[in-house]
Amino acid sequence: MKHQARKRFGQNFLHDQRVIDRIIACIAPQSTDLLVEIGPGQAALTRPLLKSGAELHLIEIDRDLVSKLQKQFSDRANITIHTADALRVNLPEITGGRPFRLIGNLPYNISTPLIFHVLQWHQQIVDMHFMLQKEVVDRMAAAPGSRTYGRLSVMSQFRCNITPLFDVHPESFTPVPRVSSSIVRLQPLKEPPADSGSFKNLERVVSAAFSQRRKTLRNSLSKLLSTDQISAAGIDPGQRAEQLSLSQFAALARSLSYDED
Repeated sequence: MKHQARKRFGQNFLHDQRVIDRIIACIAPQSTDLLVEIGPGQAALTRPLLKSGAELHLIEIDRDLVSKLQKQFSDRANITIHTADALRVNLPEITGGRPFRLIGNLPYNISTPLIFHVLQWHQQIVDMHFMLQKEVVDRMAAAPGSRTYGRLSVMSQFRCNITPLFDVHPESFTPVPRVSSSIVRLQPLKEPPADSGSFKNLERVVSAAFSQRRKTLRNSLSKLLSTDQISAAGIDPGQRAEQLSLSQFAALARSLSYDED
């Protein structure tokens, strides 16, 4: 029986073989890799990933799809299927704490919180290749001063190098989504681009600054930092959040009382 895509899971299944081949070429899986695929769906990427001989773990929330995947790959020893919500899964538990590569055609309705969820394990992740809504990729890669520059941009770029690879037309999916998609590569950084002192403090500053992005920093950060503290960090309190560089956000985070990560 043909699987009916479910809106509550944000399911849009990739079927364009040219796009599939291009994604696999970008990932270039090796037999020595430990791969984790989020939302394998109907296995468009799973099948060619398995051909590499790599150890593959699938995370799928839809039990009907899990059943189909288990039947389809019952004879393969290098695959493990986990029935789980990717927003709640503990990836190091799945991988035994080993370094792993992360892959996914992420549901657009949860893509941003899912990215924040997986980034907590950036030290164990070798790289990530995601299919995302093009707008989300644009936001992740945005530079200061851009309209799309925001919390996702800053927090992603503190953890990873962001490389947009190519766009994917809606017609490459079933059902056809109303938005365009992009493939992006995220490569975790060994060291952050600037010293924030405490990553939790960085999150606090960035979240507050962009929660009222039309306001100046003296207003948006008033519950965290005084005007004098902002100035002492070398930043004009009359600026807005989208004007600040990563190093300037780090300076503001260092101005807060120290908070353990």
